[in-house]
Order: sequence, then C-alpha cells, then structure tokens
Amino acid sequence: MSITVDWFEIPVRDESRARKFYEAVLDTKLTTMSDGANEMYAFMGNDGPAGCLTTLDSSPMAGGVLVYLSCEDIQRALQQVTANGGSIVQDETDIGAHGFCAHFTDSEGNLIALHRFNE
Repeated sequence: MSITVDWFEIPVRDESRARKFYEAVLDTKLTTMSDGANEMYAFMGNDGPAGCLTTLDSSPMAGGVLVYLSCEDIQRALQQVTANGGSIVQDETDIGAHGFCAHFTDSEGNLIALHRFNE
C-alpha cells in the first residue's frame, strides 16, 4: 500500500510575506484559492492543490507537524530560506537510500523540511 500526503496546511501570520518566502524557496508560484470569504495560497500537485498557506484557525509553531516538501535543489532553496527571512536548522543531509533532506524555519516560525530522492 502506498502512502502519500493528501493535504497540508502551513499556518502563517502574514500570508503575503509567507507567499513570497515559499515562492522564492521552491522557485514556484502559489495559486490563490478562495471560498468567497477566505483566501489561501495553494501549493499545486499533479492532480490539483496539495496544500496551502492559511491564517484560518492557525497558530504558527515549531514542534507541530513536520511537512516535507519535495525540492530538486536543496542548496539553492536553503540560500533562498536565509535571503527571505527564514533560518536553516539542519543543512542538507544524506539519508542514504531515501535521498537527502534539510530542515528550516520559515518566515512565520514554522519548522519545515525539504526532501530530494537520489537521482
């Protein structure tokens, strides 16, 4: 049985700042989603939205759920982390057959991980 991440929400205090941060770190554009009353910024997957940045009922905190975001160039992404108000917690680390990972805190104080499979 294959297990995949179905959805994730990254709690933020400032959606505009967080959007700029993640677009720079992941070298992508987030998509605006709205239910008519609330706006969120979505990370797009192969089959549509996979997760989002949200201020709804959220309290940013390190120590919550650790989300691993796929990343082809972890070193470039970590440079963008520090350039955009985040900080590196764990530099790129070889995790054997599972590839490489790194941890950082984002512009909102959340602990997030980057992951890259072996090529």
